[in-house]
Amino acid sequence: MAVSMRDLDSAFQGAGQKAGMEIWRIENFCPVPIPKSSYGKFFTGDSYVILKTTALKSGAFRHDIHYWLGKDTSQDEAGTAAIKTVELDAALGGRAVQYREVQGHETERFLSYFKPCIIPQEGGAASGFKHTEINQQDHVTRLYVCKGKHVVNVKEVPFARSSLNHDDIFILDTKSKIFQFNGSNSSIQERAKALEVVQYIKDTYHEGKCDVAAIEDGKLMADSETGEFWSFFGGFAPLPRKAAADDERSTEAFTVKLLCIEKGQPEPVQSDSLTRELLDTNKCFVLDCGAEVFVWMGRSTSLEDRKSASSAAEEILRASDRPKAHVIRVIEGFETVMFRSKFEAWPQTTEVTVSEDGRGKVAALLKRQGFNVKGLLKADPAKEEPQPYIDCTGNLQVWRVNDQEKTLMPSSEQSKFYSGDCYIFQYTYPGEEKEEYLVGTWFGKQSVEEERASAISQASKMVESLKSQAVQARFYEGKEPIQFFSIFQSFIIYKGGVSSGYKKYIAENSIEDETYSEDGIALFRIQGSGPDNMQAIQVEPVAMSLNSSYCYILHSGATLFTWSGSLTTTVDQELVERQLDLIKPNLQSKPQKEGSENEQFWNLLGGKCEYSSQKIAKDPESDPHLFSCSFAKGNLKVTEIFNFSQDDLMTEDIFILDCRSEIFVWVGQQVDSKNRSQALNFGEKFLEHDFLLENLSRETPIYVVMEGSEPPFFTRFFTWDSAKSVMHGNSFQRKLAIVKNGVTPTVDKPKRRTPTSYSGRSSVPDKSQRSRSMSFSPDRVRVRGRSPAFNALAAAFENPNARNLSTPPPVVKKLYPKSGTPDSANQAPRAAAIAALTTTFETPKATMIPRSVRGSPEATKPKPEAIAKQNSDSMSIRALTIQEDVKEGEAAEDEEGLPVFPYERLIVTSSDPITDIDVTKRETYLSSAEFREKFGMTKAAFYKLPKWKQNKHKLALHLF
Repeated sequence: MAVSMRDLDSAFQGAGQKAGMEIWRIENFCPVPIPKSSYGKFFTGDSYVILKTTALKSGAFRHDIHYWLGKDTSQDEAGTAAIKTVELDAALGGRAVQYREVQGHETERFLSYFKPCIIPQEGGAASGFKHTEINQQDHVTRLYVCKGKHVVNVKEVPFARSSLNHDDIFILDTKSKIFQFNGSNSSIQERAKALEVVQYIKDTYHEGKCDVAAIEDGKLMADSETGEFWSFFGGFAPLPRKAAADDERSTEAFTVKLLCIEKGQPEPVQSDSLTRELLDTNKCFVLDCGAEVFVWMGRSTSLEDRKSASSAAEEILRASDRPKAHVIRVIEGFETVMFRSKFEAWPQTTEVTVSEDGRGKVAALLKRQGFNVKGLLKADPAKEEPQPYIDCTGNLQVWRVNDQEKTLMPSSEQSKFYSGDCYIFQYTYPGEEKEEYLVGTWFGKQSVEEERASAISQASKMVESLKSQAVQARFYEGKEPIQFFSIFQSFIIYKGGVSSGYKKYIAENSIEDETYSEDGIALFRIQGSGPDNMQAIQVEPVAMSLNSSYCYILHSGATLFTWSGSLTTTVDQELVERQLDLIKPNLQSKPQKEGSENEQFWNLLGGKCEYSSQKIAKDPESDPHLFSCSFAKGNLKVTEIFNFSQDDLMTEDIFILDCRSEIFVWVGQQVDSKNRSQALNFGEKFLEHDFLLENLSRETPIYVVMEGSEPPFFTRFFTWDSAKSVMHGNSFQRKLAIVKNGVTPTVDKPKRRTPTSYSGRSSVPDKSQRSRSMSFSPDRVRVRGRSPAFNALAAAFENPNARNLSTPPPVVKKLYPKSGTPDSANQAPRAAAIAALTTTFETPKATMIPRSVRGSPEATKPKPEAIAKQNSDSMSIRALTIQEDVKEGEAAEDEEGLPVFPYERLIVTSSDPITDIDVTKRETYLSSAEFREKFGMTKAAFYKLPKWKQNKHKLALHLF
């Protein structure tokens, strides 16, 4: 596109360089910027250009340009606005989408910028009209009609009974009261949205000080407010049936036409079907779809060609026999989803808007032509490790599916899955105010369809048993989200399967059973970002399975190798060490580095061959899109909600939040039971149709979220107020209470069957506390070293304050009274006793047991005389520091005020575990004597060790 500086208006210099909105009004055929304080105020006699700049996750900017035409604007001003929009697009590099907005017929995208509504005022800058000023003393009674379920189109209509009808919602604005008249055929959602307009009028024109009344169509003179409303119209009388307006004629039977612009004139394109090949990069085209008219501009067209195409589209709209339509202008390579969906075939291409190379080319071209390109070369943001946004300290239960039954897996096996099986898991974790539940299914790549269906059915029943207050999830092998891995932490996937369904399938199809065997040859790819997110995936034991970006474990019988790719990090290599403790804890490994492998290693893999060096790509999380859903006759219909907020989630509806890497199906409390039960099916259908044409995988993770039980990994996409999601009544009743009372009503939050627990965790049937490394053995023969980098990572993992959890682990309450209490007189002697006790803990380094000796149980066992002396010292001090009258069955307190429990009840494998403790610090509840006996050192010496060394000792003693 040939562009020079003289083609651009100086008012557009520097536009679109940061996220936000910019508005210009056309005055004397020139765009003039208006102050931000006037944004949302439009005058019927004016034309405006509006630029919305959105910062995308990719680091690029998306630009949407709208030109708004008031009903009284002149044709010259309207034409100027259309031309200036094309110029502004050129200034932005020719990649914006452009929309023509006519007063009273605006697009939903445009209206979403100015929620809850826009109410144009009479007047105009160039028309000679006077701007109407808001004056409370001279208030004029006005009648407005409101249309829209998601955004509201407000139009002033004559203040007369003839303006009312049964299908729409009307707002009567009088000096002392605002009335909302709800047509009998209007929906609850439309009534609720209209109340937002009532609130806007109340705040804008009445300074928030006036009464509000809701009038129901068909409700005669039942109350004083209804009678008061009808008195403005001369008394009640039946309303006539509404006649269809010209702009509401159906366009369903409209024949789509493709027109090529030749010398400023539209020429029909003859073709049996619409395909991408019909569009020529050197020309402009108009696609007339009835309700929308698209102007497609080839990348190689000139600015004059584009202006001519826009004028041709305007001319098409002036035809008297056609319905009103939106004009949307798109540039080649930046077509909207709606435009592409009109074609029978549109080739899959990479998203141009996120291409750094593309931005560079545009910037270089514009710079050569004299443009200010500041901001066009916005760099991609630094890629951050995805966060789970879930508390990872909860309780986990896992079941393997066998035909129509499920089998509970022991805690030591619940993180070990088979690719041929299906699993159900229930994760219970502390939320902000109550216990939260996540019930999910996991399908292995080799699992059979019958067991997948069985897993979904059984998981749905589990959700029902929790009174539908759980989040339901569906995951496929290889597509697991970060929440899944963070819950399981150390996760292993074996080849083959052990379920009856899998065994039956391979038998019927004479397929070789590849189920993992500890005695056979096996190769595992190790992946993850740290101790709280690491996986071992069994792959084919051939050299082609290797990848320079990963570490691997290879074993064959008693032979064990680890292999580190040349592109791996220290953290990757340390994760191998941790996974060895889970896969082969009693074998010494032979480390291999890429490029220096021995012959035995290659022989086990069948010889050398080429392999990849690229990391396995995960679907990136994209900018979220919210859709309202309806399901009729087996068809899913969706409507996108632009610039969405929590208030757009209507309790009568089902919504889908699409983030590309995962989707959420949100179900309102007022949704009927039939549609509620189909929520997961809604998600499946959404993936199947791929409404955004983003090549969504059918195996994308799906979450079903119930209103009132939204998890933090869903609410993070909103500015969330938890009180709104647990209000009672339908959408209209909720908002009417807020508008009338001015505050959010107090609500009773749903109660759950939450067991009383000091630590805030739920109890599982066997009352066992969960361990993060259940399969570690205290009899391991290897003690591996850790690098400094990994020590820091492990320390961050162990420290609850450093973890990214929505709710930090519970803090154990100190049992000593605070100063100022009736027992404060005892504080001084206690402080002295604690100081004395502390000195006994500070063992001189010379007397500490060496690390090489400490690993032996015999060496770590204190001598009898040492124990006797220690017990004597402890007993004499405890007489001062602990209350003497300890009741039977209660725990004593240690020197820090923590209760003391015996070792047998603190270990993770205990048959009679203590539940009211901080399970991340079990060792703190041991008495000083028992701590020294088990650990071979004092508590003070233990806590001076690096975190990873502390964890090693705790693991060996079943305290971690």
